[in-house]
Amino acid sequence: MNSTSDYEGDYDGDYLNELQKKVKAGNPDDFRAGHCKDALCVITVIVNVIIFLLGIVGNGAVIWITGFKMRKSVNTTWYLSLALSDFIFCSTLPLSISRIVMDTWIFGLFMCKFTSFVMTLNMYSSIFILVIISVDRCIAVKFPVWAQNRRTVQRASLVVLLVWFVSALLSIPAAYFRNVADKPHVVICYSHYEHHHSTIVFTRFTFGCLIPLLMISTCYSILICKLRSNQISKFTKPYKIMTLLITAYFLCWLPFQIVSIVELSQTKHSTAMYRAQQVSVTLASVNSFLNPLLYAFMAKDFKKKCYSFLSKIESALNEET
Repeated sequence: MNSTSDYEGDYDGDYLNELQKKVKAGNPDDFRAGHCKDALCVITVIVNVIIFLLGIVGNGAVIWITGFKMRKSVNTTWYLSLALSDFIFCSTLPLSISRIVMDTWIFGLFMCKFTSFVMTLNMYSSIFILVIISVDRCIAVKFPVWAQNRRTVQRASLVVLLVWFVSALLSIPAAYFRNVADKPHVVICYSHYEHHHSTIVFTRFTFGCLIPLLMISTCYSILICKLRSNQISKFTKPYKIMTLLITAYFLCWLPFQIVSIVELSQTKHSTAMYRAQQVSVTLASVNSFLNPLLYAFMAKDFKKKCYSFLSKIESALNEET
């Protein structure tokens, strides 16, 4: 049995009662931990393992390059923050993989809360940094002299710290309402929002999707108009990288947001909803390893020199400066 208390699903306490009834009505052996035999479960495990490996290696490379090899700049500060956020999230994926394979949670209450907190922190910090990058580019193009005098690494670092602080505050509910429950043959790590479920979901959608999308769209409109009027072409590649990063984020996270909203209208947890949540969570996780691949893909002669992955990431990030 694949319990619907998925790694990051929004599940109310009513689900526990449903599970208890199923256990009493069926064969207890059907509900013991360690069942991962259906195709979706196996595919999910394989994809999460790939995300973990690529995410740790790729983001670790970006952290090494931006933190130790490249000259400190405003742009490297932004991308170092993105890589740190994704790296921390990827480091918790083995716990998720274990839960999927064993179909039980063995890591206790603290880690149940912590993994939920980390995933939400990754969502907020990533999109907030992408918004900051968009605003920063907009200011640099619209007010180049002011930006040249005021854009410093110290101020960028303070902005990053503020972003992480706000992201952490917004992520507290994800940990606060997370809990574990011991049921026959399984331990469940689940979200019990009580009557706050709608508030949590719409807050997450508003600050993690809607407002950032509006701000990024506004910045892009200003940038496009300004660049076209000045016929500036030397910024083509950096803006392509920025566009890809933003597009990848929304493609990966938007299904998760939509499924969370749709779930609010569900009176009980169906198999279809469980599968939709499982797929949307996995797709959201994919975003955590895409950024290093995008840096490398946008570097020059990528197809001819795939073997020089680290140098290509450094090349792409250098072009950002």
